[in-house]
Amino acid sequence: MELAHSLLLNEEAYNQLGEFQKAEFIFEWLQFLQKLLPVTSRADIRENQKKLVEQLTSLLNNSPGPPTRRLVAKNLAVLYSTGDTFSVYQTIDKCNELIRSKDDSPSYLPTKLAAVVCLGYLYKNLGRILGNSFTDTVGNVLKAMKNAESQGRYEIMLSLQNILNGLGATAIPCHRDIYKAARSCLTDRSMAVRCAAAKCLLELQNEAVFMWSTDLDSVVTLCFKSFEGSNYDVRLAVSKLLGTVLARAVTTKQTTDLVSQSHPKAIQTQMDAICCRRCVSFILRATVGGLLGEKAQIAAAKEICQAIWKLKKVVDAAMSDSNLETRITTTDVTASQHVLVCTLQELGSLIHGLGTTAAPLLQDSSAGILEAVISVILHPSISVRLTAAWCLRCIAVALPSYVSLLLDHCIERLSVLKSSPEAVTGYSFAVAALLGAVKHCPLGIPHGKGKVIMTVAEDLLCSASRNSRISLQRTQAGWLLIAALMTLGPAVVQHHLPRMLLLWKCIFPSSPKDLETEKTRGDSFTWQVTLEGRAGALCAIKSFVSHCAGLLTDEVVQRLLPPLPSAVDLLTQLSSIYKLYGNSLKTSSTVYRHKLYELLAVLPPKTYEGSFSAVLKELVADLTVPDSQIDASTFLLPPLCHANDLLLLGPLLQETDHRFIEEQLLLGNSIAGGSLEYDPYSVYEKVAKGDSVPKPLPPVLSVISAATRLFGVIFSHVAESRRLQVLEQLLDSIKQTKGSRQQIVQLNVVSAFSTSLKHLASCKGSLGPEEVRRSALTLVMGALKSNNPLLRCAAAECLARLAQVVSDSAFTAGLAQVSFDKLKSARDVVSRTGHSLALGCLYRYLGGIGSTQHLNACVGILYTLSQDSTSPDVQAWALHSLSLIVDLAGPLFHVHVEPTLSLVLMLLLTVPPAYAEVHQSLGRCLNALITTLGPELQGSSTTVSALRTSCLLGCAVMQDNPDCLVQAQAISCLQQLHMFAPRHVNLSSLVSCLCEILLDNSVLVNLCSSYLLLRRAVVACLHQLVQREAAEVSEYAVALVKESREDFTPDVNVREIGLEGALLGLLDKELDQRLCQDIKDTLSHMLTSMAVEKLSFWLKLCKDVLAASADFNTVASVDTTQEEETAKADDVSVLTSASVERSHPFSNPRWSTRVFAAECVCKIISQCENADSAHFDITLAQERKQRDSRDDFLVLHLSDLIRMAFMAATDHSDQLRLSGLQTLLIVVRKFAAVPEPEFPGHVILEQYQANVGAALRPAFAPETPPDVTAKACQVCSAWIASGVVSDLNDLRRVHQLLVSSLVKVQAGKEAQSQQYNESTSTMEILAVLKAWAEVYIVAVEKQKNLSDAHNHLLKIANSTEESYRDTASSASGLLDLVQADLGTLSKLWLAALQDFALLTLPSEYASQLPAEGGTFYTAETIENARPHYYNSWALILYATALWLTSTGFIIVDPDEGVTNLSRPVTPTTMCQDSSSRPLVKSPEDVNTDRFHLILGITVESLCSPRSDAAMENIIACLRALQALFEVPWPRSKIGGDQELGVELLNVLHRLILTRESPDIQLAALEVVRLILFAAQEHVKEKRRSAEVDDGAAEKETLPEFGEGKDTGGLVPGKSLVFATLELCVCILVRQLPQLNPKLTCSPAVQSGKHLLLSEDGSRLVSAALVILSDVPAICSPEGSISVLPTILYLIIGVLKETAVKLRDGQLPLTVAASLQALKGLLSSPMARAEKSRAAWTDLLRSALVTVLDCWDQADGLLQELDETSLLTAITVFIMSTSPEVTTIECLQKRCIEKFKLTLDSKDPFVQHKCYQLLHSIFQHPNKTVSYPYIHSLASSIVGKLQETEKAKPENAAELQVIQEGIKVVIALTATAEEEHRAHLVACLLPILISFLLDENALVSATNSAKYLHEFALQNLMQIGPQYSSVFKKLIASSPAMKARLESAVKGNQESIKVKTAKHAKNPGKSSSIQLKTNFL
Repeated sequence: MELAHSLLLNEEAYNQLGEFQKAEFIFEWLQFLQKLLPVTSRADIRENQKKLVEQLTSLLNNSPGPPTRRLVAKNLAVLYSTGDTFSVYQTIDKCNELIRSKDDSPSYLPTKLAAVVCLGYLYKNLGRILGNSFTDTVGNVLKAMKNAESQGRYEIMLSLQNILNGLGATAIPCHRDIYKAARSCLTDRSMAVRCAAAKCLLELQNEAVFMWSTDLDSVVTLCFKSFEGSNYDVRLAVSKLLGTVLARAVTTKQTTDLVSQSHPKAIQTQMDAICCRRCVSFILRATVGGLLGEKAQIAAAKEICQAIWKLKKVVDAAMSDSNLETRITTTDVTASQHVLVCTLQELGSLIHGLGTTAAPLLQDSSAGILEAVISVILHPSISVRLTAAWCLRCIAVALPSYVSLLLDHCIERLSVLKSSPEAVTGYSFAVAALLGAVKHCPLGIPHGKGKVIMTVAEDLLCSASRNSRISLQRTQAGWLLIAALMTLGPAVVQHHLPRMLLLWKCIFPSSPKDLETEKTRGDSFTWQVTLEGRAGALCAIKSFVSHCAGLLTDEVVQRLLPPLPSAVDLLTQLSSIYKLYGNSLKTSSTVYRHKLYELLAVLPPKTYEGSFSAVLKELVADLTVPDSQIDASTFLLPPLCHANDLLLLGPLLQETDHRFIEEQLLLGNSIAGGSLEYDPYSVYEKVAKGDSVPKPLPPVLSVISAATRLFGVIFSHVAESRRLQVLEQLLDSIKQTKGSRQQIVQLNVVSAFSTSLKHLASCKGSLGPEEVRRSALTLVMGALKSNNPLLRCAAAECLARLAQVVSDSAFTAGLAQVSFDKLKSARDVVSRTGHSLALGCLYRYLGGIGSTQHLNACVGILYTLSQDSTSPDVQAWALHSLSLIVDLAGPLFHVHVEPTLSLVLMLLLTVPPAYAEVHQSLGRCLNALITTLGPELQGSSTTVSALRTSCLLGCAVMQDNPDCLVQAQAISCLQQLHMFAPRHVNLSSLVSCLCEILLDNSVLVNLCSSYLLLRRAVVACLHQLVQREAAEVSEYAVALVKESREDFTPDVNVREIGLEGALLGLLDKELDQRLCQDIKDTLSHMLTSMAVEKLSFWLKLCKDVLAASADFNTVASVDTTQEEETAKADDVSVLTSASVERSHPFSNPRWSTRVFAAECVCKIISQCENADSAHFDITLAQERKQRDSRDDFLVLHLSDLIRMAFMAATDHSDQLRLSGLQTLLIVVRKFAAVPEPEFPGHVILEQYQANVGAALRPAFAPETPPDVTAKACQVCSAWIASGVVSDLNDLRRVHQLLVSSLVKVQAGKEAQSQQYNESTSTMEILAVLKAWAEVYIVAVEKQKNLSDAHNHLLKIANSTEESYRDTASSASGLLDLVQADLGTLSKLWLAALQDFALLTLPSEYASQLPAEGGTFYTAETIENARPHYYNSWALILYATALWLTSTGFIIVDPDEGVTNLSRPVTPTTMCQDSSSRPLVKSPEDVNTDRFHLILGITVESLCSPRSDAAMENIIACLRALQALFEVPWPRSKIGGDQELGVELLNVLHRLILTRESPDIQLAALEVVRLILFAAQEHVKEKRRSAEVDDGAAEKETLPEFGEGKDTGGLVPGKSLVFATLELCVCILVRQLPQLNPKLTCSPAVQSGKHLLLSEDGSRLVSAALVILSDVPAICSPEGSISVLPTILYLIIGVLKETAVKLRDGQLPLTVAASLQALKGLLSSPMARAEKSRAAWTDLLRSALVTVLDCWDQADGLLQELDETSLLTAITVFIMSTSPEVTTIECLQKRCIEKFKLTLDSKDPFVQHKCYQLLHSIFQHPNKTVSYPYIHSLASSIVGKLQETEKAKPENAAELQVIQEGIKVVIALTATAEEEHRAHLVACLLPILISFLLDENALVSATNSAKYLHEFALQNLMQIGPQYSSVFKKLIASSPAMKARLESAVKGNQESIKVKTAKHAKNPGKSSSIQLKTNFL
């Protein structure tokens, strides 16, 4: 194929190919040419033009296929328009000649058609250049049309459209002729021709004025004619034509009046009326709902409201007429009712779409929306009453704050007007509809409403019999209310269950005898009431079963059962009752039947097993002798067909934008589809997907669908013998009927049987013996040859299910064989389509095709069928079946891929475009083939690349197809290709193709292609592309717009707002949910991959969307009349102005789009957070921005972020407010710490405090919904806690908002608004308490940090007092702010915790919960309240713990029992009956209760943290425990209660095992330390009191305190010490696995390399070591002996594993900690206690040996080991243990060895450390310890120092070594005995004097030498006087020394003089110097 890529056709390569390859080659070349010509230079084109024209025109004679001929034509046209136009007339003549040719053979047809197409494109591109030649051409073409067949007519029409397009006004002479020709084509047999004619006429009307002036009537009539028998595409094309023509005719006369009467003819029957209403509703939805922005929609809603008032007046006038007869029949009333239904539906839909944005509209009293809707609830027509109820439901869903108000109003009117039939039905409909709305309102309604409604319903049912005039209405209303009440769910219903079950029991006769007596009594009216009532009761129970599954316990089911047999009995008697009382019972009996079937279908079949046969008999009768003669296939069968197969049946069954009206065509002429009045019970049900209003079908049809569903359930549960009888009965009944009736019966039967197979398959049941299978097969095979294509589809699916249920390979093979035989013999279309689909479906549920034999047979047959060009239907079905087989065969199909692909391509290139269904099936085949090839498509072998080229070629052909669904297929094929072989799909052309479809402005209404499925395919493809290459996709889209071709005019300014902006705009206009979700996903992917790079662009997009509504202060009520006039004028202008000014990229976006934009802002912030720290650091950001202006950082856009959050948070839409507050919260959290570089000490957010305050204030207004207030509380606390504002006066603004909420909380339950469910007030209260808790926690933490810092400062100095005071004042100020309310808060917090504790009790303790609920929740709403408690308990717990700590558990409220809340809220009431409670509790008890409450909640949540438990909750728990144990009283509790301590430690141990977070582990270790500390205190206290008590007695008799008592044994599970050790070992071994003795033997660990721990790891190890060293303190002496080895092993292990040299001689954190722990351990009193001394001594000696050994082991690896750490450890042993440990000779000798070694180290740091350690050892008070060291080491120290006389120090480190050495010798001198002292001094002095320099040398000396000189001089000055005799003697003996000393002293005095002189000049400096020296 590469050879085809040249300007001229490569004829050499072309001639070598086979026939079919030639066609492919040509198409590939033409495609390449089409891309090449526009970018080739004019000179090159002219050079090759002659040859090219020859090649292209010669192709015309080669009978090219449709796609090829279109490309030839396009290329010729482009060639002439860019090259020379000399020979164009020859080409035109040639084409005309070909058209004139008399050859009528089929083989010549493609040539003729190609010529026609060619002419069209030449004229389209060259237009007026071609002068007058067009008249001949047009004449010639029109002449050819007279005897052309449908393909010819189709192409001629399209060609004429192109000619008209190119010529414009020039073509006027031919207009009439073309008009005539097109008129005849508009009513053509072929649908494709009609479409083409419509397009041609549409082009014609641009210039042909007569079409919309003089000939308007005939054009309109013609269009209506062409609608007859049309398909969807024709309707689309013709309606576009008709709409355009009418619009041009009308533009002169404006029409605004919405209201008029219905035309009497339109509403002759109910069917007609419903149909018309549908159409009007569709028009209103498409225009008012789809085209207008929110402002205009609000204006429209007012207009609609005015219309309702006008109609209301008409009705009132008619109704007031006193004459009763005329009253009902008034034509006005009947005529107006349909207009009302439409207006109410549109009003409901409008407000539903506007959501809470419509709040101002409803508050506007001048519009009176609610009054208008409520006023028509009493309309005489039932459909109006129902629609009004539905409209109220829409308002309630949109504005949840109105639900309760409307319910109250309707219930009140219902009670007042219960003697008016209209009022009873109208208001009961309204109440039911409102109850249906509750489940869509998360805030719910008050729980008590359920009780009110139940009472009203009971009242209606009981009073029904009293007044026969309204008994029917009351009965219906009562049951309707009960059924609607069930939708509120188990929490509400369980309280009313007994009453409902009683009513249910009473409505049916209790025995068959009673039913018999009933039959004999009564008349048709009483029976009607009875049936209505019972149908209602069935409906209520069905509603109960569907909505309250949780309450269906066995006991309840038992109580539901008794009336069922009686209900079934009545069902069997219906026909006889019907005969007795005549026709008036027809509807009510049908409704009864329907409701009973529906109920039985949802009940568990076991419950009515006894009635199976009776019900089955009725079902069979219903299915085989149906009441209706209506073909119900279109609503029965689609759910039973496979979604893939429905594609065969064209757009009718697919989702389109016109589904709402197109549906009516499905059901045939006799029925217009569903409507609310057919089933009032649907008013509270959930609407089906995609409907705006429920559309229940008429009872006769819904009975059938209910019957088929129930048949499915029962058939799969009856015995197999019964199944055979039923099937035979069904087959007989099909045989016995004839004609259309037979088809209806067959359809019902197949639907029912198919449903039962589905049930059997899902419960893995079997069908039964051979006979049952045979009957089933007969049934299905009969349907496969039905004339109804939908039934054939369903039958094929049924066959697949049958194969699945029987699941026997022989049976399946038999089925396949039947179809093979049929297909070989049958010639009729029906059999061939049915059986070919059957083959494709057969293996659908059997896990795919496994046999190659079956596969080969299928492929062979389907290949043949798919080439049967006589019947496009057969082709389409066969190809569809082939695509299914490709999918099912999987890898087995590989052998057939190449031939199949060739077949698909050949058909794509030859099948006429008019057969769109064939092309769609070809698309599915190609898609399946691409999926089968999968990732292999990436390969580079020749076969693979040939396959890939073929796939791409096929996609290209389909992209050019005029049919939208085929284009959608092409796009999804390219999407698949891009997934498997992304490098081979040309992304730029794919993106430009997608954008052209999406953004083309040529279609007005939907901004883009009018085909929903095509738009979905485009967006789905974009969604996939941006996941991988978002940036490229975005660039290509903008590039496409910059090319600015004339045939592509995007509706939005893509250059400015990019593809992203275009998608956002589309999201705003699109109404299809699935499409919107895809657009959102696409945008989210683009955002994640590009937002950080294109930050400004994305933020501007979001800002534009959010700001577009900022001026949206809609319709507030206006006072003066003058203003009203202008307001009205504004409203009208909003409705009529054609285009809003284009300056703003988004005009008035919907609230949902704005919410999405706010969510995007949050995502952008989180993306930036992951990207670069400069986004949150203004100094860094500004620096980098200066360096490179293209860089962009979030912090530079902070003002925009705040502004967007503010705009969203103050909007009318509640959802948007929530999103805005969330954005604000994120901004505050992320930017709180960013400092403001221009004002040090301040943060960047501080300047926005006014905006933040203003954004929060509206959320605390009384009418704000609780969820918004709760969110705002969270923002408040985050803002106060963030520390942005330090000035208290500024903080007070926001603080005040929290205070106001707190006041509301204190008011208690009574003061709550009755607008929402009680759980919402729980949510709000807890949000307030949580916010306060957060603020309090932060205040306390700040205070604590400050006091720590203060103490630290005091240690350093006292000068920074000032700055400390400033910060301290702000921190304590924050605390003061909270302090004022702490008293109240603490009680509320404790109450909330008590509630939480009750709510977390397991379900078996439910009986112990307080009957009336907790402090903040009511017993009825307990389930709804739970999540709110889970959300906020942790912070409240921590705050409470802090508060209790701050009071030190001392304060107990004097009026503990009587607080000002609605009930005492202290935890004292817990689990106690109020009567048994002692009146006053002692403070100790109160504290104990509180302590256990906090401890209990903490342990409960730490024991079983839910896997989703937030880190914050766990940390808060641990912090709360820390706070508790920092105070003595709780410590005494835990110290004294060992079991409790152990339990806590075990919980913490588990937590450490399960949570990896270092923060959590550190916090847990801190708690462990405190528990241990508490235990220590307890042991000390016990020892002390024992000593005091037994002070006189002998010490030996003291009992042993501490663990391990006298034996030293520790009991796991009971021992605190054991638990502590377990926990510490767990931490240590996790960080240092080498410590585990089990592991150390394994080769993995024994590398001997040291691990460098992370910082967190080091901190954890250190914390564990601190705990370990404390353990012996809580043991008895014996106990301490048993734990000591472990502790020593661990401490020394850590030392050994982590002692690594760091560069700067610093100690690793863990080493420091282990040395500290060692020191603590060695100095433990246990080491010296009598009972343990000996054992300790042994163990400590062993430990010392271990340390020494590890030195020796490490000799091989000396480079790593840190000698100083080990040396320090040895020193710790020497210094901290009793002498007997270290003075054994062998040990002492080894220690001294180590010191000697170290003294000789080359590393100055090591030497320095060694000297320091020796310094301390030499000064050890016990001489037995220090002397051996002095003897062994002193001489070598002195020796080393003497060496330094020659080698002077080079740097600071060496200098320090010398200084330290001298200090050691001086110290030695001091401790030495007299006789040795002189000798030492004599050694020391020469060394010191050798360091002195004379004046000259001093000037030039290095720094080190100078320092050394000064140091020596100072020491000499001190030593001289101390040992004067030795000093003098020495100086005398050496004159050189003396001279040196003297000159040095002299020089020193000089320098002192100079210094003092300086001091005198600036005396102010002394203090600072003072400070420095002090510090030293």
